[in-house]
Amino acid sequence: MKVIPSLLLSLLVCICSRNSTAQQPDVANQSATDLSKWKLVWQDDFDYPDDQLDTNWIAQNGPSGHILCSRWRENVVVSNGILQLINRKENRGGQEWTSGNIWTKMKFKYGFFECRYRYAEATGTNNSFWLMTKGPEPTEGKRFEIDINEGHYPNEVNTNIHNWSDVVTNADGKKTHPSNHLGIAFGNRPDYTIPFEIPVTTNKLRLTSTSAPHFHIREFRIFPANGSDYPDAFSTTADQDIPGLVNYARSPDVQITANGVYNNQTKPTHAADGKITTSWISPADGEKWLQFEWPSPITIGCIQFINGWPDKGKWTGLGQLNNYTIQAYIDEQWQKVSTMDSKDIANFGADYHTYGLQWDENKLVFYHDGKEIRREQNTFCFSETPIWLSLAIIRWAGPLTDDLDGSSMKVDWVRYYQKSK
Repeated sequence: MKVIPSLLLSLLVCICSRNSTAQQPDVANQSATDLSKWKLVWQDDFDYPDDQLDTNWIAQNGPSGHILCSRWRENVVVSNGILQLINRKENRGGQEWTSGNIWTKMKFKYGFFECRYRYAEATGTNNSFWLMTKGPEPTEGKRFEIDINEGHYPNEVNTNIHNWSDVVTNADGKKTHPSNHLGIAFGNRPDYTIPFEIPVTTNKLRLTSTSAPHFHIREFRIFPANGSDYPDAFSTTADQDIPGLVNYARSPDVQITANGVYNNQTKPTHAADGKITTSWISPADGEKWLQFEWPSPITIGCIQFINGWPDKGKWTGLGQLNNYTIQAYIDEQWQKVSTMDSKDIANFGADYHTYGLQWDENKLVFYHDGKEIRREQNTFCFSETPIWLSLAIIRWAGPLTDDLDGSSMKVDWVRYYQKSK
């Protein structure tokens, strides 16, 4: 018997959005799903031989023009009560990678949808549980897609709502459609204040990261030891807030360099110009670094920085670091003084998590491990749809590495409930 987990992952959560924004939620005050109000009417626990999967599911067998992999039934394997969607490094269907994509023969409408799964443990993967209409234009509402979760390893949950009826072609030939995205990066945050228990003396300091595709350093500050008295990270007057406190990142003799820039308007010096409205944006690929160097050694007691992308006064999860190492040059070698990797806080490839959607004619409510993470008015999703489970390889989910080959999205179960009468 498979059991629905009830534990809430106690993490700092940062919300990001492309077409809407949300502030960092108060996890403790979010409402939880009360399954006593729902009746289980359909489920698949994958407790059967692999060849029985085709009784209830249809598999894609062919290339996928919008992603980096073709997808085939052979990449979908049921074994020991688990459904695996498997990435393989093989040229098939004109693409260099293969993966898996399936959808139910049965269609569903209005209710509560849940799926318990683990992400493929590799960057560059899109681990998806979603709904999308198939067939002719609906007689009610629009053709739509609801991404309950497009998960990116190690810690991103992405929810999307797409209107596929109103696609338009722009003057440049590109097609667009109404869509609404909200993503959550568990374990990431926009601000860091890192005091050192033992001050560090050096003349060179470097921030390095492999976060992808690129990230924004809004403002980087380097302070001497000052107890616990440091400015608020988001202050627009941080350098003046505490009398006598020096910000070495803005010393007249400091040299600020980086391994590159995203474009010519995002220079390394923008990371320490006293303005949160400007930033150094890293290149997209490889290890990125930002370096500060002084003619003579300084003693550092605290490092503080802002990262990410603000929208309409609210900080989103876009452009944030999901890992970093801060190094000081000591005794003619680089030594770590601080490090963070969000997968040590939230690795959704290491453990199973449950993703859910409450859908009715009025609203769409998204859940992670039973806790509400997003709520939207339903304005066009009014027709039946299959349930989809998909793994894909995409460029915007991080670098493609050898870890992709053989990695798999592992699904424990998928369930559909209707309101109890």
